[in-house]
Amino acid sequence: MKKIFLVLAALTLTACDIDRSPYNSKESDEILTDPTGLQTITLGNYALLKGDADGGGFFNNLYRIGEYGGDNIDISGTTTDQFFYYYNYRSIKNNGRSNTIWNAGYKAIIGCNRVISKISEGKDANTDQLIGENYFLRAYVYFSLVNVFGKPYSQGTANLGVPLKTSDDVNELPGRATVGAIYDQVVSDLKKAEQLMTLDKNNTYASKEAAQALLSRVYLYMENNDKAIEYADKVINSGKYSLLSNAELPSYATKTPETNKETIFAFKYNRDGDYSDGWYTIGSMYATIQNVGWGEMYASSSYLDLINKNPQDARLKFISPKYITPATPVAYWVQQGTNASGGVTYNYSFQKTFQQGSNTYFTMNNINYQVFSEVLPNKTNYYFINSGGSKTYVNLGNDMDKRNGYPKFYILKCSLQEGVPQLWSPVILRLAEIYLNRAEAFAKKGNTASALADINTIRVRAGIPAYTSVPAGQTLLDTTLEERRLELAFEAQRKYDIFRNKLTLNREYPGTHLSGNNPFYTVPYTNNRIIEYIPEQQIQIQPNLVQNPD
Repeated sequence: MKKIFLVLAALTLTACDIDRSPYNSKESDEILTDPTGLQTITLGNYALLKGDADGGGFFNNLYRIGEYGGDNIDISGTTTDQFFYYYNYRSIKNNGRSNTIWNAGYKAIIGCNRVISKISEGKDANTDQLIGENYFLRAYVYFSLVNVFGKPYSQGTANLGVPLKTSDDVNELPGRATVGAIYDQVVSDLKKAEQLMTLDKNNTYASKEAAQALLSRVYLYMENNDKAIEYADKVINSGKYSLLSNAELPSYATKTPETNKETIFAFKYNRDGDYSDGWYTIGSMYATIQNVGWGEMYASSSYLDLINKNPQDARLKFISPKYITPATPVAYWVQQGTNASGGVTYNYSFQKTFQQGSNTYFTMNNINYQVFSEVLPNKTNYYFINSGGSKTYVNLGNDMDKRNGYPKFYILKCSLQEGVPQLWSPVILRLAEIYLNRAEAFAKKGNTASALADINTIRVRAGIPAYTSVPAGQTLLDTTLEERRLELAFEAQRKYDIFRNKLTLNREYPGTHLSGNNPFYTVPYTNNRIIEYIPEQQIQIQPNLVQNPD
């Protein structure tokens, strides 16, 4: 993708337009005296976090850090867009996207602070609801910021997080609080939100159950497994949400949030107003649809290997392979090579097939290999016998369209809301995650039966076999995290799931993250680059901010 990226000018917390920055305008004090003023300012805080459907604002940049830094995608080239530094772990201190996250996040925080500090509780249910929504939004922002700029809670609560600001005084410029202090604030805010929100609004607004759902995730990150289970139970037992059916699941992204019974909280994008042409949306990088979108970022081979273990998995329909027309039959496989450590890395290879009698052959290095098959309970494997007598497994299919040699496995999980090519309302919380939060907490407590029961709820919905025991060669936590990867792929959680569990990110698969000098084939959880630098623009404004280590 060729794109001109303008680094945002450093923004101070000074007066702006009231619709975008209601917290810092003189009119915001006046508007709070109006009957609809509280609602207006609250909607402004939502808007700051939502940004726009064309890729700007808080969430869209937050998404790129969480997903592009994982192992579910590969990029088929390079780009001038600064999200590339999230993908290849070559963080820079003047990343304009990181600065947008910081700016928009703190604008929303101060907007929430103004409501929380100026409006008294107990007047009526509507007022309490709106105050509670601001507590929820503040907690969501702080939780997001501390994950981006601070090390995981499991690596130590004394590590530096982000500035903790609970006043609406724009002249108060605190230094960085600890990770532990930020998490304490998040938990406190969410519990307050849970208490205050009693109205039944649609899922594009915060709710009691949204606060409980986010608490289940927060407590999981804190490794407080009992509390993670407690709050997951509250959401599941509320009866307000249900998993989509197996048949409905592949169309998850096409539904508006209000019509999706599995979504707990989402930022709503409208086809009129939020969306222009679709070229700079999240989905645009994942697929070209109806001639809209760059289609340069694909499902990784390691993700495809995992999900293809069960070809009947409904979640495979989120992946759309692009084949060459007219169809050309090939055999393709994953070819081993060496990585920087002397181990293996992976590259796609494609070979034309041909028929001779009733047998299928393909040619590699001028040798014709016969393709054999073995039938397993859920699928048929194909292989050839190499010169050493061992099996090399292949896939038989049609030749794929490629970009720079990378086959186009388009991702459809962030597109086609209401049939619009790249329109998508980001799902922040949904019921499937809550089952998986509870499963992981049960796994860490050693409760195998309960963990597998929750995992199987998700597997059965996907149309794949339930587990009767932990698969051979895996721990219960391995099994849980694997299902979490399958279900929550392309939802910006994978990077955090790896590093908060003190695991190593394995990126030994094709993609331009392996280009250049000293690429990261693996990223250990101890690496300083699992978090982003504090934006240099912010340090210039606020010199008491301590930069993250190189």
